[in-house]
Amino acid sequence: MWGNVKKPETPQAAQPGSKNFEVNQNQPPKSAPATWEGTTAMSTSPLGATGDRATARLGSSLHVKGEITGSEDLVVDGSVEGLIQLDERKLTVGATAKVTADIIAREVVVYGTVKGNLRAKDRIEIKKDGSVNGDLTTARIMIEDGAYFKGSIEIDKSSEKETTSAFSKSASAAPAATGPKSI
Repeated sequence: MWGNVKKPETPQAAQPGSKNFEVNQNQPPKSAPATWEGTTAMSTSPLGATGDRATARLGSSLHVKGEITGSEDLVVDGSVEGLIQLDERKLTVGATAKVTADIIAREVVVYGTVKGNLRAKDRIEIKKDGSVNGDLTTARIMIEDGAYFKGSIEIDKSSEKETTSAFSKSASAAPAATGPKSI
């Protein structure tokens, strides 16, 4: 019986080895291959990157006061106060996030809580557990059942017109190019 008591000392001696293993786990995310693997995993989830773009993440323990600007997609799980400006990128406000900021982005998806005005060139989505208290300006809007929203919505068709006019110009140019051809 006393021999069994001494055996737990052996697993305790193994614990420092497991601590070293945890340290090794923390080191790969700093290297490029691990970051790529993390991005790949994220792109398969609803919170992930769009297309071939990289995604930055503010973890749930991070608290930012000030201005965030950038040229990559961003997932916020912590708290932010101030301004978030990602003109041609996607901002995802995670379920644990508390954002008190004005937001300017191409696309905004809200799973958490936002207090401030949102402006998106493409679309704004408020998911079922999401909460937004502020004014929205966008070309497209989606608010799921169960989501909370208080504010005004302005549908901005100017970005939609730019896309439509570019498409109609290319569509009208194509038939004109095929018209003069003869067999």
